[in-house]
Amino acid sequence: MTAYAIIGGTGLTQLEGLTIRQSLAMNTPYGAPSADIQIGEYAGREVMFLARHGQPHRLAPHKVNYRANIWALKQAGAQAILAVNAVGGIHSDMGTGHFCVPHDLIDYTSGRDHTYFADDLEQVTHIDFSHPYSEPLRTRLIAALAAQGCTFSDYGVYGCTQGPRLETAAEIVRLERDGCDIVGMTGMPEAALARELELEYACLALVVNPAAGKSAGLITMAEIEQALHAGIDKVKATLAHVLSAD
Repeated sequence: MTAYAIIGGTGLTQLEGLTIRQSLAMNTPYGAPSADIQIGEYAGREVMFLARHGQPHRLAPHKVNYRANIWALKQAGAQAILAVNAVGGIHSDMGTGHFCVPHDLIDYTSGRDHTYFADDLEQVTHIDFSHPYSEPLRTRLIAALAAQGCTFSDYGVYGCTQGPRLETAAEIVRLERDGCDIVGMTGMPEAALARELELEYACLALVVNPAAGKSAGLITMAEIEQALHAGIDKVKATLAHVLSAD
């Protein structure tokens, strides 16, 4: 049986319904993870939960210790990671409240510790990253979204920007020209690090606002928080379906 971990993003710093039996305060060769790893029962399955931005939410996207997070989950026994991300919608299909299970990504970040092999003096290590997300895990998320009656896309290119500021309208034009359908700030290097540690990894993205220039008004935190509040129950139901169906 697959050992699942859930990484909760903005709006999911706690997994309500998780019956916690253990909270692991771990340390790694790369420092401490964002928060303790909570282990317990959810949807009838043992699962691990980690709040990407800390508990409470305190870490900006470029300050998250992604290497420590993924390493800690691997050491705790995780085999597959379901990553929840709040994103902006670029493609016209990606309206507020829409779900996307991306199949590819483009990394626009800089200065993040993005590999476990940076200090390997004995050999240069390259991983195949042609398809950054686990297809079997994507298939499970897609089936769960369909079962929940959610509006979703079973494809999409995730553009990962540095943050913590939101993008300019011109930057979104560039991302769209590059082929991005959604934009977020935490998809990388998380996905690549999971691949380096041979963990299955897939992203459940909830669109919480139109990207810059995609609506008449300005983007507000009130708008984002409202979308998160409206969509978080569907997020949890989708995760529960994946766990119970495996």
